[in-house]
Amino acid sequence: MSTAPHDLANNQDSCPTANTTADNNSSGNGQQPHDERKARREKRIHFVLCLYGLYNLISGVFVLGIAAFLGFILATDGKHVLISSNDVTLTTVLSVFQIVLLIVNAAMAVGLGIALIRNKRRHAAQAAYALIALNIASLVVDIMLHGAVNNVLASMVHFAILIIIATTIDPTLISERRLQRHLREMETEQEAEEGTLGRAKGDRGFIELDFFNLFWVFVVCCFLGLAIETIYHFVIVDPGHYQDRAGLLFGPFSPIYGFGAVLMTVALNRFYKANPIIIFLVSAVIGGMFEAAVSWFMQVGFGAVAWSYSGAKVFGLFPDPIAQLTGGRTCINFMCMWGALGFVWIKACLPWLLRLINKIPWKLRYSFTTFCAILMIIDGVMTLQALECWYDRESGIQPNSPIEEFYADHFDNEYMAHRFQSMTITPSDSARVPSQKA
Repeated sequence: MSTAPHDLANNQDSCPTANTTADNNSSGNGQQPHDERKARREKRIHFVLCLYGLYNLISGVFVLGIAAFLGFILATDGKHVLISSNDVTLTTVLSVFQIVLLIVNAAMAVGLGIALIRNKRRHAAQAAYALIALNIASLVVDIMLHGAVNNVLASMVHFAILIIIATTIDPTLISERRLQRHLREMETEQEAEEGTLGRAKGDRGFIELDFFNLFWVFVVCCFLGLAIETIYHFVIVDPGHYQDRAGLLFGPFSPIYGFGAVLMTVALNRFYKANPIIIFLVSAVIGGMFEAAVSWFMQVGFGAVAWSYSGAKVFGLFPDPIAQLTGGRTCINFMCMWGALGFVWIKACLPWLLRLINKIPWKLRYSFTTFCAILMIIDGVMTLQALECWYDRESGIQPNSPIEEFYADHFDNEYMAHRFQSMTITPSDSARVPSQKA
């Protein structure tokens, strides 16, 4: 009985604590919905951006409707227009490409508008990134066709809006990219220390077929292939006579060897432990088919002939049946050369090249590769455009747009003939509509 007052006192002392805890829980339960509502309000897309999304939705649907209407007319009544059309010039190609970009841009604008209106932040950010790339391409084509006119300012404003949307509409994308980049850097640094950077994991072959590895395979082989071909021509074909065998407008590069090396790497990656005869045969077939396909494309598209094995003989003994079958686009001798190169490539050169490209500091490898890739793309695009304008001039078609005038001034026929010394342009050999202009 003497302990009852003490226990009662303890119970009474504990009551305020229990009540306080209950009050805190009650207060917390009331605060939680408030925090959730605040978080939802913060995640809501601003009303101004919703209006911008509505504008994109309406304008995109309008453009797509016009494109569908014109496409229907062209499909029903435009056949005679296509048949009686004039030569396919660079201006024509760029104009068609601009129309395609306009349609794709309109479709992406519709997607951006729907994402903004429906508060889909991640989808809106992804659509904005795609629209940035599409608008850059559209602006470049527009400048080529019409010059740097006043609409460049409007395009810059549009770029600014899209960049703001892409970088701020979904902050989680930024944090996710930073985390993924940090993890990749840690893995890359560890592989670099272990000497396994770039090697394929598991049984996927010898080399990892990612953009970094394949791009440098392309670049290095563009250079090495040109060097080997130039030396071969200087020593064997025409002793003592140097001939520029470059395949791009700028730099010591021959892209046929770069693309061929990439194709060989992809095809032979899983064969690097196979029988040497298998490697040789696969390389010979792939190399010969690739060489014939490139020759056909150049002649049909541009009337250009850069090599011909017509009249070739197998080791100088009898007429080459492959050369006769392909119209001189490839031959058995060079297919054997492709086979030997493929074997040497996968067994000796590729491991050496992997060690070489891994000497690029791992902190700079992606930024430096991206920069070099942009330069190579510009070089390739300008080469195709210069060849197109060269073909037009040889066909008697005068420049009729700023981009054609640019190439006529800076890369005229004399320059092109000197740069591509092994190439000739014969418009009548192409598959295009014969020129109607003198």
